[in-house]
Amino acid sequence: MLYPIKFIPRLKERLWGGTELLSRVKQGKGAKIDPSKPYGECWDLSSVAGDESVVANGYLKRNTIEELVEVYMGNLVGEKNYDRYGLTFPLLIKSLECCDTLSVQVHPDDELAAERHDSYGKTEMWYIAGCREGASIYIGFKDANITREQYLAAVNEDRLPEIMNRVEVKKGDVFFIPAGTIHALGSGVDVIEIQQTSDITYRIYDWNRVDANGQPRELHTALAVDAIDFGSDADACYKRYTLKENQAVGIVDCPYFTTNAIALDGKKEFDYASLDSFVLYICAEGEADVVMGEHIEHITPYELVLIPAEADMVELRGQATLLEVYIK
Repeated sequence: MLYPIKFIPRLKERLWGGTELLSRVKQGKGAKIDPSKPYGECWDLSSVAGDESVVANGYLKRNTIEELVEVYMGNLVGEKNYDRYGLTFPLLIKSLECCDTLSVQVHPDDELAAERHDSYGKTEMWYIAGCREGASIYIGFKDANITREQYLAAVNEDRLPEIMNRVEVKKGDVFFIPAGTIHALGSGVDVIEIQQTSDITYRIYDWNRVDANGQPRELHTALAVDAIDFGSDADACYKRYTLKENQAVGIVDCPYFTTNAIALDGKKEFDYASLDSFVLYICAEGEADVVMGEHIEHITPYELVLIPAEADMVELRGQATLLEVYIK
């Protein structure tokens, strides 16, 4: 029988990153780490080609997520998920440390991504795990009726941020970003990101900065314009919810993933016998033990554990805020 599975995080150097993520990965595991470099992303669970996550615990240690899916199929991910996604684990989970504002970008939907890149699209959500006072993000346009022509004029005149919707954030805020929604994370924000398995990003605007070699980063203006959903509702991207002790409170429910929040206090048992999906527990705050049969795994902030689809009952113990993620 399978057990709660943990993975080795993979750090990603980013121009806008910092040093806090370095503490997440031990030297010598995964990609080589240079403490002098800025790391902005930690890929906590990935099935992206070339960046497949490696198991960190138990008898499956050192196997990749693709190898697990190949062997355990529906018992690991759920029968319907296996039929739909095959050997690709359907979600990519990241944690981000934003020490500078990210580029303004957009992601293609499934149809466009398949046509251009033989890839899935990228619908995602952000959980604000921490932020400094006054920190903000950019999401969607101020004018809900903006036209393609008005957008292109703003891009050509170097005033794209002026027409975007800027939102101040606080810890615990959640934003759902369907493919096609223009967006950018701001400086001073730490994020847990849940998304489709895709690494396709169209960079539109990069605040006129340069990389370590003094060169501006590539922009994808022409590719992006056909990917943007000009009718996207920026207000609907903000997800309101109220935590309830030891209950799974719904935050995001879309065809690609469902995410609930659990305010754990003490012990709580959850029944997944009829779900037909893997479950991810991502720790946003506090600490928790995840108990499946005789197996116990401890998670702390930003750590995750994968519960295989064959599991019927899982018990959580501790004081923590957890994100519960699965596919209906």
